[in-house]
Amino acid sequence: MAEKKAKKKSGAPRKRRKLAGKSTGLMPNELAGTAPPAIESLQRAVEEDGGRVISSYREPFGGQWLIMASLPIQQVEPTPYQRNLSDTHVRKLETVIAKLGRFLDPIIVVRGEPNHDGVRYWTPNGNHRLSALRTLGAKSVTAIVVPETSTAYKILALNTEKSHNLRERALEVIKMYQELATLDEAAEDTYALEFEDAALITLGLCYLEQGRFSGGAYHPILRRVDGFIKKPLQAALEIRRERSKMLMDLDKKVCERVDILKKRGLTSPYLKSFVVARINPIRFRPKDAAPLSYNEALERMIKAVDKFNPEKIKMEDLAKSGGAPED
Repeated sequence: MAEKKAKKKSGAPRKRRKLAGKSTGLMPNELAGTAPPAIESLQRAVEEDGGRVISSYREPFGGQWLIMASLPIQQVEPTPYQRNLSDTHVRKLETVIAKLGRFLDPIIVVRGEPNHDGVRYWTPNGNHRLSALRTLGAKSVTAIVVPETSTAYKILALNTEKSHNLRERALEVIKMYQELATLDEAAEDTYALEFEDAALITLGLCYLEQGRFSGGAYHPILRRVDGFIKKPLQAALEIRRERSKMLMDLDKKVCERVDILKKRGLTSPYLKSFVVARINPIRFRPKDAAPLSYNEALERMIKAVDKFNPEKIKMEDLAKSGGAPED
């Protein structure tokens, strides 16, 4: 009888792919040179369209020729088969570009036949950036012009990067926070744009301490009570550590209640969210009531979870509940 393969342990890290056995691509001094006739023809076409060619070069991996150009923004449109714009993402881009005063991420375009409006440059992966620039009143957009129009279809296949989950976002924020704390004495709230959400800082500390922490169950509440601190980063970091400890102490109590529910035979991916919803201090709070501080909210949740009796919970109570499963 053939031996069964050992099952991979849950949560075990995946093995990284091995590096290629040999180097590939071009050296820096090989990227420039005399462009082939097709690229020279495309450069002239870009200039005739009202654009300005900045340079032509060979991209370093495959050695394919590309053109870096500035194009009139009214000459560029997204390919018609893209997903709809995310208003939230566009607004974030508008804020970042306006604050930096710079546009640093060129879009990719192909030159095709003009449509009925005269537009002939199509971007398969720059719709949000293009929309943000238009809203800000930009006259032109920096673009990498790819000579092969078929690339407009291939790039969609390459756009496979998923959006960051809560854990990834929180870890990125706390690592950036720790680095900035060593560089200057700026107050935490001055980095509100960079950190995006104050709750991510506290959750990031929890994830550093406990990699499998279920932050998704608490994030909606933290977003309401966890604000940016008007103190230098080093001093604010100590407060953040106290906040994360409070949250992890609460989570320990919540997990104990969840374990009791499981032992009673109640199974659901929403068990933790169910318990957290039951002890949520702002769930039924009057709209005109004064907002709770972080410490007030967590102290109320800790008192509520101490009073929470898993023995009184029935399966129909779980069926009525909603919320996000543990991440």
